[in-house]
Amino acid sequence: MESNTTQNHEEKRVLSKKDITKLGLRSVFLQASFNYERMQAGGWLYSMLPFLKKIYKNDKQGLSNSMKDNMEFINTSPPMVPFLMGLLLSLEENKENRSTIKGLKVALFGPLAGIGDAIFWFTILPIVAGITASFAKDGNLLGPIIFFLVYVGIFFLRIFWAHMGYNLGTRAITVIKENSEVISKAATILGVTVIGGLIASYVHIDVAAAFKISSGHKIYLQKDFFDHIFPNILPFGYTFLMYYFLKYKKVSPVLLIVVTFVLAIILSFLGVL
Repeated sequence: MESNTTQNHEEKRVLSKKDITKLGLRSVFLQASFNYERMQAGGWLYSMLPFLKKIYKNDKQGLSNSMKDNMEFINTSPPMVPFLMGLLLSLEENKENRSTIKGLKVALFGPLAGIGDAIFWFTILPIVAGITASFAKDGNLLGPIIFFLVYVGIFFLRIFWAHMGYNLGTRAITVIKENSEVISKAATILGVTVIGGLIASYVHIDVAAAFKISSGHKIYLQKDFFDHIFPNILPFGYTFLMYYFLKYKKVSPVLLIVVTFVLAIILSFLGVL
C-alpha cells in the first residue's frame, strides 16, 4: 500500500531535483521583505512562488489560496528554512489539505528557529570565529579564509536541507493522508502554543506609573503589581485586543500598527509607559 502511494506521488511530481536545488538557493531571500506585521512572510513567499506557480499551473484559485496561506506570519532560522520549504512544497505538489499544510508550517517554524539558531549562530559560527580570529590576530591568512569557507559551507547546506525536506514530505504523505485530521489538529495546537509563547517575547508593555503611599514609599505598578501578580498580562491583553479588531472588526493591520506607535509615543510622553 505504501509503495503504491509513493509510486502514485512519483507520477504526480511536478518539481524536478533541479527545482529543489533552486529552492535551496532562493531561500536566501527569506529576509528580503522583513516587517513587524508578518516578519519573514514576504521573503518566504517570494522564495516559494516560482515553484508554487509550476505546481498549480492554470489553477489560479489554488495558487491564490496557497499564496494567501504563505503570506501569514513566519519567523524562523534562515539556514534551516529550506527544509521547511521543501517539506511543504511536497505537500502542495500532492494537493494535501490546506489546513494540514498551514498547521505544519505554524507548528514547525518555531522549533526550527530554535534548532537553527542554536546550531549555527550560537555554536558553529562563534566557535569558528573565535579560532579564526586568533589566527588573524597573529597575521595568519588562514583565519579569514577558514571562516569564509565555513560560512559558504553553511550557505550551500541550504540545498541539502531543501532536498531533505522535500524527500521527507514525499515519504510522509502516506502517514499524513491516513492521519491528516489528527496531524492537522495537533499541529494547530502546537502552532497556537508557539505563537502564544512569542507574545511574551515580541510584545513589551512596561508601565512607569507609580503611586506614593507614604513618605519615601512608592508602589510601582509594573514592578510591584504586574510583574508579581499578573506577569505579561498587558502584552497578552493588548495582543488579543489587536486580534479582536483584526478578526471581528476587519480593521487594517497598518492602521493598528500606526495607532500602536501613536499610543506608545503619547503614553511615554505622559509618563505612563
